[in-house]
Amino acid sequence: MSFWEYVVSRHQQLLTDAYQHASVVFQCMVIATALGVLISLLTYRSPWAGNLAILSTASLLTIPSLAAIGLLIPLVGLGVPPTVITLTLYGLLPVVRNAIVGLRGVDPSLVDAATGIGMSRPARLLRVELPLAWPPILTGIRVSTQMLMGIAAIAAYASGPGLGNEIFRGIASLGSANAINQVLAGTLGIVILALLFDGAYVLLGRLTIPRGIRV
Repeated sequence: MSFWEYVVSRHQQLLTDAYQHASVVFQCMVIATALGVLISLLTYRSPWAGNLAILSTASLLTIPSLAAIGLLIPLVGLGVPPTVITLTLYGLLPVVRNAIVGLRGVDPSLVDAATGIGMSRPARLLRVELPLAWPPILTGIRVSTQMLMGIAAIAAYASGPGLGNEIFRGIASLGSANAINQVLAGTLGIVILALLFDGAYVLLGRLTIPRGIRV
């Protein structure tokens, strides 16, 4: 069976796996973005606190993803829970680092001007600092998403959702007629999803970042 024939015969399962893969990555990125921006807002004004936040989230990436999922299985079981926890933790670093850099890079004179016209601290954050820091934050989100697309495939080890199941089935049956087709279908599916997500982020950037501050 050729690769194209395999894709046609298995298109329903491949579409289901692709949807689950995209869904879990998207949901984990929403959580990681919310947590990452919150951590950044709490730490960016203090050099040591900001550096500690970056160091702490960076240290999470030193843990092999397969080991992280394996360590979580006895605590939360198989399936979605270890997948979501692992992907969320791995997605923090680029968001935290870029948010801190973006917030620290806001021109202090603009913040002083906002204070001078009577803006409260929350208002300055929401209307001045976060909008100006949004371009590097979005870049961090894009980097995290691309990284999680690949890591999410490892979730199949813990019976997690996504295209990793197709890859693992192919690896487990190497030598059979469709083993290579399975691995190739899962891999290409992840690449296509990553490109679609990145294209969506580019469009989001064009819609939300004023032309004068695009990076």
